[in-house]
Amino acid sequence: MIKIDDELLDEVTRKARVSPRLRMNYNFHYGPGDTLQRMLNAMEPGTYLRPHKHEDPDKREAFFALRGSLCILQFNDSGEIIDHTILDARKGSYGAEIPERTWHSIIALETGSVAYEVKDGPYVPITDKNFASWAPAEGSPEVKAYLEGLIAALGLKIG
Repeated sequence: MIKIDDELLDEVTRKARVSPRLRMNYNFHYGPGDTLQRMLNAMEPGTYLRPHKHEDPDKREAFFALRGSLCILQFNDSGEIIDHTILDARKGSYGAEIPERTWHSIIALETGSVAYEVKDGPYVPITDKNFASWAPAEGSPEVKAYLEGLIAALGLKIG
């Protein structure tokens, strides 16, 4: 039995806080070939998940808030936000499922945020994500302004 408790969430959160990317996964699946990928995804404010979609092969993805709060964003093909939801288990908003071929991203709204993530496998790095050309690449100088723009557009509060 795999137990998901405060000790495990604290461990993955500690690792996310010291990671240059400000996030850390803790995988439950046995390897990239598993047809169901399951993981904890600890994210700190300021981490950037470049908008992407899963197609060719098509994959669904679901996120469930275990701790903290996260904003799940959905975009159209031009990069405009067309939907969003705030996941926060304390407020009764537990999860969201992203259909295949849907542009999406996540913003951590408070420190210590952890999601349980499930998506179709297998995981093949070269085909797993189709990154949006209209969003800056991870690590580029434009990321900070882009992320701040998303936060401002939705009137989100970080902290």
